[in-house]
Amino acid sequence: MTTTTVPAEHAHAPHDEVGIKIGMWLFLFTELILFGGMFIVYAVYRFKNPAQFELASKELDTFIGTVNTIVLLTSSLTVALSIAAIQQGRRRLSMMFLSVTLVLGTAFLVNKYFEWSHKFSAGIYPQSPELLKLPSGEILYFGLYYVMTGLHAFHVIVGMVVLMVMLAMVTRGSITREHHVRLETGALYWHLVDIIWIFLFPLFYLIH
Repeated sequence: MTTTTVPAEHAHAPHDEVGIKIGMWLFLFTELILFGGMFIVYAVYRFKNPAQFELASKELDTFIGTVNTIVLLTSSLTVALSIAAIQQGRRRLSMMFLSVTLVLGTAFLVNKYFEWSHKFSAGIYPQSPELLKLPSGEILYFGLYYVMTGLHAFHVIVGMVVLMVMLAMVTRGSITREHHVRLETGALYWHLVDIIWIFLFPLFYLIH
């Protein structure tokens, strides 16, 4: 009677993949708690200062915010297409879609850089003399704006690093048609980044 020997590197692959999925979902849950708390703080201060929040929001560029929303939504599509491509065994196509996702993420950060630079040049930044002259409600609005969009931008950077690692793994064949859970979990993190922005965009840009 013959026996089949399972290669050591694949013997526990299913268990490893389950562990990766559970770990990512737990991590995403902590991220939701973090931003959920910030959304609650925002809601409380906006309830107390509705007129000043609305006035302060007029300082933001709705067009840039809209462009960044479209950019991130498109990036969610391209990262999903990269998964579909690897599931079909089309490695090069998956690499292409991951590369496009990274380009879109970079475009988002560049737009955010120019938006923040414009605010800084106008003297609207934390603890600036111009900002401290404003009513307390507007100061709170911009404080929340910088903290929440800044933290989100940090998550975009982390997400891009994760996707770069995924791209490298696809390139060298570590992620394949049969084993692509790591790419799926990386894409989950990217989708979370996009979902958070979908909430940030109307909260800061569309309240006037």
